[in-house]
Amino acid sequence: MRQSAFIVILFVIALIISISIYEYGLGNPANFKDGTNREVPLNLMGQVYTGGPLVALLITLSIMDFAIIIERMLSLRKAAGKKSIPKFFKEVLETVRAGNIDDAIQLCDEQRGSVANVIKVALTRHKELTSDKSILDTEKQLLEVQRSIEEAMMLETPLLEKNLIALSTIASIATMVGLLGTVIGMIRSFRALAHAGAPDAIQLATGISEALVNTAGGLFVAILGIVAYNFFVNKVDNFTYQIDEASYNIMQIFKAK
Repeated sequence: MRQSAFIVILFVIALIISISIYEYGLGNPANFKDGTNREVPLNLMGQVYTGGPLVALLITLSIMDFAIIIERMLSLRKAAGKKSIPKFFKEVLETVRAGNIDDAIQLCDEQRGSVANVIKVALTRHKELTSDKSILDTEKQLLEVQRSIEEAMMLETPLLEKNLIALSTIASIATMVGLLGTVIGMIRSFRALAHAGAPDAIQLATGISEALVNTAGGLFVAILGIVAYNFFVNKVDNFTYQIDEASYNIMQIFKAK
């Protein structure tokens, strides 16, 4: 599934779920002192509901955050392969040093994942070039293998970084939505203070509550998104570093031979 289609479908599903949670969960009349008016909350759920319709949007963004985090965790685990990466690299390098390219390719097939795919491309290309030495001299063969590694990395890296931009964007949007809710709540509060005579205490409290709930919700979603984004960026960088290190060692073995 294309990344844009995944995000759109996720947004629609999350929006439907969040509206249901907002209306029937948080907005349950049992959570309020005044029943159907739903302005004086009895508990935390009622308090969150007073944040207004933007709370539903913040819930949508938080659901998207959690969904992308789960998707990235599963994808990066799959990209690592079946065995631990250091153990896999050690076995491959030992096999290549022994001159058993076919066995090393078999190890990549068993390992699977993005890491194994890049190493397999290098081994397969080297095997193809060395099977017919009349095609290129040794130096050009090594350059061709290096080029194939770079091409494989260019194909695998976008898969490792998939949806990370969406995660970062959600964090930015959540901050703005929270700020918008804060402004709307403060407008409502000042409107209550502007009444002639005694201020409308319920409207004043509701406006302040709306502002604070949206501020807290926006910060929660933004913090979650930023922490997850940085975590996964670090994981991807670690993947690419390990692949580069393994590719370099394999190239050194090829040069030595």
